[in-house]
Amino acid sequence: MSIKENQNVTLNYELKLNDEIIDTNIDKDPISFLYGSGQIINGLELGIKDMKEGETKIIKVSPKDAYGEYDEKLSEIVDISEFEGIDLQIGMVLEAENDRNEPIRATVTDVTKENVTVDYNHPLAGCELEFKVVIKSII
Repeated sequence: MSIKENQNVTLNYELKLNDEIIDTNIDKDPISFLYGSGQIINGLELGIKDMKEGETKIIKVSPKDAYGEYDEKLSEIVDISEFEGIDLQIGMVLEAENDRNEPIRATVTDVTKENVTVDYNHPLAGCELEFKVVIKSII
């Protein structure tokens, strides 16, 4: 049976970026999700459509079908006084809430004596992703 809308899919995956494995659950517990519910990125969901239980497939996902294109407007320079008491490091991820009390994350991309540059893009924005997917079950 191949994957259809509203079925529970269980799979293992390996995620590569520029031929380097950056995440995997191969040889670990698989993930489960409801197909068509938006619980995984769109490009991966489209890529597994019509796969069958036990099937393995390599799926390439473009930025627009993953975490979006990189948007330079989502990077800003903030006065360092806004970060008092924080040992800022390039690459660290900061968490806060927006005006609607929704969580937001920003990555520190530069630190000077006066300013901090933070980037609100998803860390994988603008990246083409390659997944190796193994379908474990379809219910």
